[in-house]
Amino acid sequence: MIARTPEWRALEAQARAGGDLHLRDIFAADPARGDDLVVEAGDLVLDYAKNRVTRETLGLLVALAGAAGVREHAREMFSGARINTTEDRAVLHVALRAPRDTVIEVDGHDVVPAVHEVLDRMCDLAERVRSGAWTGATGERIRAVINVGIGGSDLGPAMAVQALADFADPAIELRFVSNVDGDDVRDAVRGLDPATTLVIVSSKTFTTLETLSNARAVRDWLVAGLGGDPSVVARHFVAVSTNAAEVAAFGIDPANMLGFWDWVGGRYSVDSAIGTSLAIAIGADAMRRFIDGFRIIDEHFMGAPPERNMPVLMALLGVWNANFLGAGTHAVLPYSRRLARFPAYLQQLDMESNGKSVDRQGRALQIQSGPVVWGEPGTNGQHAFYQLIHQGTRLVPCDFIGFGRPAEPLGDHHDLLMANMLAQAEALAFGRTPAELAGEGVSPALIPHRTFPGNRPSNVLLAPSLTPSVLGQLIALYEHRTFVQGVIWGVNSFDQWGVELGKALAMRIAPELADPGAPLGHDSSTNALIRRYRALRVQGDR
Repeated sequence: MIARTPEWRALEAQARAGGDLHLRDIFAADPARGDDLVVEAGDLVLDYAKNRVTRETLGLLVALAGAAGVREHAREMFSGARINTTEDRAVLHVALRAPRDTVIEVDGHDVVPAVHEVLDRMCDLAERVRSGAWTGATGERIRAVINVGIGGSDLGPAMAVQALADFADPAIELRFVSNVDGDDVRDAVRGLDPATTLVIVSSKTFTTLETLSNARAVRDWLVAGLGGDPSVVARHFVAVSTNAAEVAAFGIDPANMLGFWDWVGGRYSVDSAIGTSLAIAIGADAMRRFIDGFRIIDEHFMGAPPERNMPVLMALLGVWNANFLGAGTHAVLPYSRRLARFPAYLQQLDMESNGKSVDRQGRALQIQSGPVVWGEPGTNGQHAFYQLIHQGTRLVPCDFIGFGRPAEPLGDHHDLLMANMLAQAEALAFGRTPAELAGEGVSPALIPHRTFPGNRPSNVLLAPSLTPSVLGQLIALYEHRTFVQGVIWGVNSFDQWGVELGKALAMRIAPELADPGAPLGHDSSTNALIRRYRALRVQGDR
């Protein structure tokens, strides 16, 4: 176990020895760190100088990555080895962006040609929809797309469509359905014309309860709106799945099914056919640039030494903050309205991957694993939760994400936005002391309330602008950061058994809610709640 290694113990000693060390002192002792503790990858620049680490700490963290075998595990992943041991699967989201001439084998079969065949078909479909060549059952062109999925099949494309709205075709409206809440479906179809609507149903098995329940509801709406003939489904539905039989049984033409593979987890799939709605929104050329962005970071991750490797450094700093400084959460704070869904996307990526309590051998972890990931765009968050980050009792490391240029300049708005981002990182690091406040003439009674302790760690990520390629780079950066942390903690980052139990129990409870006479065999609380729900269900509006 990693916690028993000399490298881990050296970091524990470092944390104890530097317990009172403040970022003010660290910067004073190392005035060049603002220029030196910066790394570039593709279009991304990471300034990690405002972390509570010395250069010695960084050296110890790099040694920890070596002790954990990060480089060896990365090579295994990229080679197609079955590193998802609990499901006996390869982990090959990196194959989704591999060049055509790359060879990546699973069980002796090169998977790259199939990846590009699906990518080509997806791009062709997207261009037919955008050009008007794809028409619905009445011969009208498509003007709205509804993406039906859940988890990565929803979060990925929904986040990316919003992020790249400035590159989208305004003539096609994109809507997303994921929650098995009737309001979600009703909101998605409201105001749309079934004759000009295309529905994309994304489900690997085509049996996912939430996705299929929503897909049936949208199908019923569409068929009813087009005269009641079920055959219209073939002209208005596309499937992203591995289960051709279930797709056909649903009424979707198998020719309109795009393939998927069991070696791609849902939270790693936005650059696969799961991104079909995104491809329709931004077009084939931009979609390919988006995928190329992932490849840029893949190549950096595999080629750069750990001390200059952006995802490795971010992962190691996260381990330092979580395991040695005691941080239980991690905030992602994009200073871009377009990236409003990015923190939610990273919640699934990180927390579903590394929210584990046993290691790859099934042994109980002796250390903390993944933190709670959360965040909102700036500057709104500054008037909400930043109070706690600055002056609360909890340590919350932050990632700030900003851009040199907006898509459409509006006066001095962007300069003001970026000034706020840089100011927040500076304030978190250095704070404001009682002596400084006294020198400004602040009343002694108010000094405790206006003191900012500082010493709060943060990273700042900068890019020229939010383009398809840059978005792909950002996603891949956090994918590999998550992977490296999983390797260090010793967990399998690619299964998600934690989502299964609740789903299984829901399948048992659902018929009990509908049948008042069904016997109940749960705990006393659940039984009582079911009885109360049954009563509420039949009361109706008063």
